[in-house]
Amino acid sequence: MLFALLLPFLVVLVGAAILLWFFWDPVTAWLSSTVMQWGWLQEVDAWLVGIGLVSLNLWLVPIAATVILLPLSGLLGLAIAAVFVMPLVLRHLGGGAYADVKERGRLGFVVSGWNAIWVMTIFIVGWAITMPLWLIPPLALILPTLWWTFAFTRMLRLDALSDYASAEERRTLIARHGSEFWLLGLVCALLSLLPPAWLFLPVFSSLLFAHFSLDALRTLRAQTERPGIESSTDTETVQTISYRDLPPAKP
Repeated sequence: MLFALLLPFLVVLVGAAILLWFFWDPVTAWLSSTVMQWGWLQEVDAWLVGIGLVSLNLWLVPIAATVILLPLSGLLGLAIAAVFVMPLVLRHLGGGAYADVKERGRLGFVVSGWNAIWVMTIFIVGWAITMPLWLIPPLALILPTLWWTFAFTRMLRLDALSDYASAEERRTLIARHGSEFWLLGLVCALLSLLPPAWLFLPVFSSLLFAHFSLDALRTLRAQTERPGIESSTDTETVQTISYRDLPPAKP
């Protein structure tokens, strides 16, 4: 479990270093030649310089480049946690508190991998499209939180169920507990705003979704499946009634 705790954090750290090393200059050059050439930004920049403040080019471009590159490493760390850490967490829980919950999922690794690719694609495209809205003060905090809520929820809820729940059970649980899954994703997204939380957040978020998902799956099966003891009791009852209906034996 210690390896599971450190692996996503190391991926985030190494990924951030690689992204900043190889893509910092191209991204800052692109921002300076495109975004900073927008007319209204040039007017704001000229006004700031005119009143003696620092030019936007000196601080806005580095901040924007950081906001573009660092979430990519965090998203990669979340994908590693979903695909590789979640099975370790499920194995740990499946051998303890949820030993009675049987595995009925198929191709769990393939399902998790494809889901991670899909979520990462939507996240990256949506993050890039909505970045200009960050210049509106409230949205600079709201939009990143919403996108990380999306990433945690859509990635971890499926991975927590892919090995144990059948396709039909997954659809039922996601439809029945959709709001609860999104609430768990919001909690993880708010924690992700604190940099020290990334040390334990991958395992914590996996445990959170795994506990909730396995408990919900256990409840669903208890509601939809008839225990075997009831079936045997019914059979005995039917047999008893049929014997009583027989005519008495002749002496």
